[in-house]
Amino acid sequence: MPVLNIYKLDGSQAGTVEVNNEIFGIEPNKTVMHEVLVAELAELRQGTASTKTRAEVRGGGRKPFRQKGTGRARQGSTRAPHMVGGGVVHGPKPRDYVKKVNKKVRKLALRSALATKINEGNLIVLDDFALETPKTKTFVNFAKALNFVDQKQLFVVNDFTEDKDYNLYMSVRNIEKTFVLDSRELRIFWLIKQDKVILTKEALAAIEEVLA
Repeated sequence: MPVLNIYKLDGSQAGTVEVNNEIFGIEPNKTVMHEVLVAELAELRQGTASTKTRAEVRGGGRKPFRQKGTGRARQGSTRAPHMVGGGVVHGPKPRDYVKKVNKKVRKLALRSALATKINEGNLIVLDDFALETPKTKTFVNFAKALNFVDQKQLFVVNDFTEDKDYNLYMSVRNIEKTFVLDSRELRIFWLIKQDKVILTKEALAAIEEVLA
């Protein structure tokens, strides 16, 4: 079973924890990770881009000039696609970009991304902590103690409604290149984008329960 170090907020080690081998110890499937990443990015697209065809643009009801005798090519409307102010041919229309991905495939992708982070040594566990008030300096010093202050950090908490998790969010939200997620919102995009992943002990338990 993979073993992760547990750290306190002062950067000292508080022990180790054995994690589920079926989640964190698998061989990462890069093909599935790519498939789910493409689907996640597609879900972010609004799909509201829209252009007007020649039937939808305003004007163009009158023939611009007579059929013969001008020396020009015959034209029936000023709103034809090749005319200035005319309609657009094969332009974008509102559409849904969502790609269907099976639940088992999404879970396999998350397990693969987490296993990749462990293989790289970029996944650590944060010990139980209590913050009476938000304190950004505490987490800056935590990152300095573990030598990843200049890396992109992803904190994963269990529940923002809990005071300590909310105070963690309030503490790190102004740190550059740092992001916070609820364990239920964990996505491939953030696991790939961020360098260091820091899980609270409660978040780790929640992830193991969902992905096992």
